[in-house]
Amino acid sequence: MPPVRWRSSLLCVGSRNVTALRRPSGTSRYLALVFPWLPSERLRADRPHVFVGRDDAPIAFTETVRGIARLAAVDPAAARHGLRPGLSLAEAKAQVPELTVFPHDAHADLDWLERLADGCERYTDAVTLDPPDALTLDVTQCLYASDSERRLATDVEERLARRGITLRHAFGDTPHAARALARFSGAPAPDEARALRRLPVAALELDAEDEAALTQAGLKTIGDVMAQPASGVAARFGKEAATALRQLTQEGKAPAAPRARVEPIRAERRLAVPVKQADGLLILGELAGEAIEALEGRRSGGRLWKADLFRSDGQVQRLRVGAEHQIRDSAMLVRLLRERMDGLSDPIGSGVGYDLIRLDVVLAEPLDASQLRLEGGGDQRMPVEPLPGQPLAGDNNVRTRRRRQRSPEQVELSLPVAGDTQAPANWTESQVGEAPLRPIHLFDPPQPIESLATGSADGPPARFRWQRKLHDVARVEGPERIVGTARHRQPAVATREYFRLEDRRGRRFWIFRQGGQGDEVPPRWYVHGLFA
Repeated sequence: MPPVRWRSSLLCVGSRNVTALRRPSGTSRYLALVFPWLPSERLRADRPHVFVGRDDAPIAFTETVRGIARLAAVDPAAARHGLRPGLSLAEAKAQVPELTVFPHDAHADLDWLERLADGCERYTDAVTLDPPDALTLDVTQCLYASDSERRLATDVEERLARRGITLRHAFGDTPHAARALARFSGAPAPDEARALRRLPVAALELDAEDEAALTQAGLKTIGDVMAQPASGVAARFGKEAATALRQLTQEGKAPAAPRARVEPIRAERRLAVPVKQADGLLILGELAGEAIEALEGRRSGGRLWKADLFRSDGQVQRLRVGAEHQIRDSAMLVRLLRERMDGLSDPIGSGVGYDLIRLDVVLAEPLDASQLRLEGGGDQRMPVEPLPGQPLAGDNNVRTRRRRQRSPEQVELSLPVAGDTQAPANWTESQVGEAPLRPIHLFDPPQPIESLATGSADGPPARFRWQRKLHDVARVEGPERIVGTARHRQPAVATREYFRLEDRRGRRFWIFRQGGQGDEVPPRWYVHGLFA
């Protein structure tokens, strides 16, 4: 077997293993990846047996909207027959009788998008999800030649094409500009600025009402809107339109929110020839030695480690190792990683190997105090006790306890398991088939909502706007009055009336009203939590 060739790099925060392309200070570059047929390609990858002998059959995904089954997504074959999202299922069947229909699974699509984002971490850590069908990559630091954008796009296309994934991509100076150029096609233009001006107003990603208002005013393209005074756009079409317009340029650049963070210590190998698991484990051992050497220079040890194995077919396998004490022995770390690698549910097949192996120190802590041996040499340290598949011990392992508090934010208390000898808290469980009384996730602080229509004088809104999205209420339960209590050195919280709502799309909210009903202040509505 020929010797394995690799390139090694040990990274700390703020450094990169590539030479950055010289650009003006403060200028960033983003790559937007849009997957126009994501639901159908996800289904073909997860359930290939369904499409045996029927590769060209048109398929569509449906969801129920106000009691009517409508198309939520289609595949290329259905699109060639003139079908499009939003069309009723009855009309679609009338046009294409041989249409095959599947229920739309938004959660499975999001999981597939997460898996695609995992593969894109080989290029940059700054990968942002743009549901339901797009990713945005901050590629500022991985552009290292004059033609690097073209080479980077070609590499992404080739890797995704091997998995049967269709891709539309574009580069931009802001995340919104890159996404707009990737989603919408305009007339040919000599540069990025003029290409943006030729895009339709749909590229602003506004609500249907705001987009219709712009169109009715004769503003068909982004350039038409840019020609108007910014103050006039905000006054006539709302601040959302003005904000979206600024975000397409550097003037209103909104920072991307990547899902992953760069770890304090990182070691990686980029392999010219993909390797199998046995060679990959040897490389992990060398990376472990490099990372532990860097940690010793900081007089620290790793408690939580993460290994990412990037396969040549675009998929990623992740290994996690945690220990009760700092790991300072590379052999111990390799043994734990081998156990994780042997338990991988998706083994490597023929013709596929690892072409990028990365090891991160997720949690590092100062070394524990130790005592030198009397006979000299070495030291007496407490042996490392790995906890495969278990949470970290110590203060990081907490127990949730229930408290007698009226305020929802104060009901739960997190205490360390160590030294907690009290009996576990007794939680009130809902009856089988009954909806939970409290949401799993609470917003802190609660987020305001805009009430657009009221069902009754004392009831919750029949329609409201939250995070620029409209929600039509289908079901209501409540009210539940929670009287505010005074906290230490803080004024008492006003009394709240809570309602459990479900909109027409099935999303459930826990909202409350504050003020009104004789109070001097007008009533205001907030969303406090979301039910699963």
